[in-house]
Amino acid sequence: MITSPTAFAPIMLAFQSLMLNGTWEHAQVLLIGAILAPGKRTVTSILRILGLSQEKQFQNYHRVLNRAAWDLRQGSRILLGLLLEQFAPRGPLLFGLDDTVERRWGRKIRARGIYRDPVRSSRSHFVKASGLRWLSLMLLVRVPWAQRIWALPVLTSLAPSERYYRKGKRPPKTLLDWARQQCFQLRRWLPKRKLILVADSTFAALEFLHQLSRAGIGCITRLRLDARLYAPAPPRSPARRGRPRLVGARLPSLKQQLADSKTRWTKQLIRNWYGQRGRTIEFCSDTAVWYHGGLPPAPLRWVLIRDPQGCFDPLALLSTDLSATPVKIIQAYVGRWQIEVTFEEARAHLGLETQRQWSDKAIARSTPSLLALFSLVTLLASRLREPNPFPVCQTAWYRKPLPTFSDALAAVRKHLWREFFTSDSPLDLQKSSALLLERFTEALCYAA
Repeated sequence: MITSPTAFAPIMLAFQSLMLNGTWEHAQVLLIGAILAPGKRTVTSILRILGLSQEKQFQNYHRVLNRAAWDLRQGSRILLGLLLEQFAPRGPLLFGLDDTVERRWGRKIRARGIYRDPVRSSRSHFVKASGLRWLSLMLLVRVPWAQRIWALPVLTSLAPSERYYRKGKRPPKTLLDWARQQCFQLRRWLPKRKLILVADSTFAALEFLHQLSRAGIGCITRLRLDARLYAPAPPRSPARRGRPRLVGARLPSLKQQLADSKTRWTKQLIRNWYGQRGRTIEFCSDTAVWYHGGLPPAPLRWVLIRDPQGCFDPLALLSTDLSATPVKIIQAYVGRWQIEVTFEEARAHLGLETQRQWSDKAIARSTPSLLALFSLVTLLASRLREPNPFPVCQTAWYRKPLPTFSDALAAVRKHLWREFFTSDSPLDLQKSSALLLERFTEALCYAA
């Protein structure tokens, strides 16, 4: 039986309470194998990398995903607690929210839909993709040994297309419905922490912002340049009858502010601007009330940004936290780019989109588990990093001063292989070395 290494036991054993003993033993094998396996992350590739290709009861490992009783949401709560204990024990928390399309085909995948491919599409070119849409909530936190912000997945939900709901009796849930449900769940888990959500323009909806404000969650997102902005409602006279006013006088739109020569701009150097070292921008900011007839008004602070060099079009941001400074709002929104980095790293190094489950329960569990594996590997690497820093892979054509996720994954893999194939006896050491060489040879020869 494969057991957790001593250095990783406190983290891995935290999830043992989710499952029964028999299920946990098989799940532990899948967890360790998913870290060690290169290429595809199917159950068979995991068993092969661990030397279990002749396991006759291989179906028990499949049943961990498609049949066993365990709560994925409770696992997300445990993972969040471990991340906060390691990286953010106090202070306000910044979370990023975004959706991605997992390209999958197959008649048995009921939740599959047709979506816009955000990677291959552009403003002038529209590309469709067939697959599953996932909504992921990630903790945006600075990893000390990487010296930059990482997006660590915490809670991932499947957001099916409208076609999935046609055969059912309930109305379809939109992407905003799933986002609201995730945010409310996060608030129940962390009732005393200050929460700030960073999202793209998809989630810039008045009703959604109003619901987050009632739950005590701040939000930073894009704002349309032609949004209808108003001054706050004036004080109501005690003798006046009728409904109280929701907003005051109409304010100039951000598009008008951009064209106005009297607008006062402030120059600021923003570090880590979308993967760059830094970029100097100009911005102006103020408070207003965003309102549209029939929808709840949203008090906000807007930030209008333009590039002095003209490399990108002007854009506007909003924050429902009126006390936030414009620089903090810009830095928080720029940090949202790490969500895309996490999605790409999960595809490149964790085999996202290579799993081949077909049942509804296995599909709903496999992709969130692989994304959560990104956070888990970061936690395991942090335990290795504390006593002695692990090396950074350098090449003649690419020099990097700080470790990336690939270095963290390599360090965790090295530690696992050493734990499994290390012995004090010289005779056992020879056997272990031969077995390790055979395992590596098989992994390279049968790599997809």
